[in-house]
Amino acid sequence: MAHVYPKFFFEDHLTDAEHASLVVTSSAVLYGLSVYTVFPVCVTVDDKLAAFRLQDHFKRLLDSAKIIGMDDFEKHWTYSRFESAVKELVSQNHVTEDVFIRASVHVNEHVPGTRSRGLKNTLSMFIYDATPIVPQNGARLKTSVWRRIPDYAIPSRAKVNGAYVNSVLAKQDAIDSGYDDCIFLDGQGHVCELSAANIFLVRNAELITPDNSSDLLEGINRKTVLEIAKELGIPIRETTVDLTELYIADEVFACGTSAYIAPVIEVDARVIANGKIGPITSKIKDLHHQLLHGVNINKVDLLTYL
Repeated sequence: MAHVYPKFFFEDHLTDAEHASLVVTSSAVLYGLSVYTVFPVCVTVDDKLAAFRLQDHFKRLLDSAKIIGMDDFEKHWTYSRFESAVKELVSQNHVTEDVFIRASVHVNEHVPGTRSRGLKNTLSMFIYDATPIVPQNGARLKTSVWRRIPDYAIPSRAKVNGAYVNSVLAKQDAIDSGYDDCIFLDGQGHVCELSAANIFLVRNAELITPDNSSDLLEGINRKTVLEIAKELGIPIRETTVDLTELYIADEVFACGTSAYIAPVIEVDARVIANGKIGPITSKIKDLHHQLLHGVNINKVDLLTYL
């Protein structure tokens, strides 16, 4: 289990963990009616703390809440207020290493029925160890027996807590079968993503990833990978991806805040290429690490120093 830092942000102030609670009658508990984002805070090369793409993560909270119809959050929270809360949380927890922060917006109304508008929203944030959710030295994936929830059922672009039961079922099936994580397919059998990370493959020196119509989360690190590849001059194709394309790929990797850049060496008991981390994956992984830690001085605008 991850180590969780003692001070939480809840509603509009810092508090201890035992006071950052939602009652069992709230919509967040009854229906999973919360949205969230996770972002890294890293120690930079100049020994400062910085959050990566914090504005993008705040916008994702806003967008997720808007999609679900949680209209109270935007009325009370601006980006500047959110950034101040993050700074206070990090300072009071005396962070000295790379960590993750999970920020959630909960519908904190008691037994309101199955609705979302006009209800009280509560922001929570907590800090925990930056432990990757996917092995960083070569992950083994299994195609899930569970299909990805389609966007027309629960919106893929919104990070809705309740929807992650889908991911739990799929990843647990993979773990039970001896794998590290799963690959979700959509209703048409096309590749979507992992349980909580986007997926890329390389064929003939071209970077390929499922497009935004493939029932996937429009990941912030997915966006970062595409930007890195563009700067490196790597051809990019966003399209529908068949499962068998992964089997014969030259390289496969996953990406996400909690997955970082995770090379994939096996899919459905099929070794990817020579079973080693490929050159494009390795280069993107290295540059991604540099961005998180402020090594690339041309990209420090992606960091919010805390």
